[in-house]
Amino acid sequence: MVELLGAADIRALAQSLGVVPTKKLGQNFVTDPNTIRRIVQAAKLDGSETVVEIGPGLGSLTLGLLEQAKSVIAVEIDNKMAAAIEQTVQKRAQGKSFHLVSADALKVTELPLAPDALVANLPYNISVPVLLHFLEQFPSIHSGLVLVQAEVAHRLAAVPGSKVYGVPSAKLAWYANANLAGNIGRNIFWPVPNVDSALVYFVKREFALGSEELRLETFAVIDNAFAQRRKTLRQALAEWAGSAANAEEVLVRAGIEPTKRGEALTILDFVAIAKARQG
Repeated sequence: MVELLGAADIRALAQSLGVVPTKKLGQNFVTDPNTIRRIVQAAKLDGSETVVEIGPGLGSLTLGLLEQAKSVIAVEIDNKMAAAIEQTVQKRAQGKSFHLVSADALKVTELPLAPDALVANLPYNISVPVLLHFLEQFPSIHSGLVLVQAEVAHRLAAVPGSKVYGVPSAKLAWYANANLAGNIGRNIFWPVPNVDSALVYFVKREFALGSEELRLETFAVIDNAFAQRRKTLRQALAEWAGSAANAEEVLVRAGIEPTKRGEALTILDFVAIAKARQG
C-alpha cells in the first residue's frame, strides 16, 4: 500500500526541511494526488518496469510511480530533498523497491539498475538536455513520459513542417517516436508557475538509426540546419561542409533538394545527409 502526498503534506515537508522552491532549479511540485495518478497512467506502465525519475523533489510523483512500477530509481541533485525522500518512501511506501542517486542528472552515467522507462516532472531549464542525455546514456529505456513546459512539449512532439519543429524534435526523433499526452493545469503546482505544462509520451525506436559516430554527425547536421531557420540547407550547412558548394554536393548525394530548409526534413533525411558526408 502506497500513501500519496497531498498539498498540505508537501508544504509541511518543505517547511520542515527549510526548502523554498527556486526558479533556478526549476522546482514546481505537483500537489494533487489525482494528477499524480493521471501522470502515472499516461506513462503506460505494466508493473514490470524499473523506472528512472529525474528530480523527484519531495517525492509526490515518486510515490505514484512506486504504486505502479516494480522499482523506482530517483536522481536528485538537492541534498536536503534527497535525504528527505528516502524517509518519505520508507514511511509511505514500505516494502517497495526504491533506489536513490544523489547527483546532477546531466552528469549521471551509471544507475544501480538498468531502467526500462523514464518518467519525470522535468525542471523547465534543463528539460531537453537531460532527456536526451538519459536516452543516450541508458539504451535500456524503451519508453517514457515527461512533464515539461507546454512550449517545450510541443517542440519535442513536433513533426516536419510544423512551425515549432526544430532541434529538440529532430534529436528526440533519433531515439524515439513522441506524442503529446495531455495538458496539466497550473493550479496543481506549488508554487504556481507562470507557464502552462504538458505531457510528452515517447516509445523507443525498434532499431537504432546508427552508430554513436553517426549520431554525433547527424546531430551536427541538425544543429547547423536550424541555426538560421530562414536559410536554405545549401547555405545553412556551408560551415559544416566546408563551403556552400560542398554542402550542395553532400545534399545531392543524400537525395535532398539543396533549396529545402531544415524544418522540412525528417530524422531519416538528416541521417542520410550525415551518411553522405561520411562517405
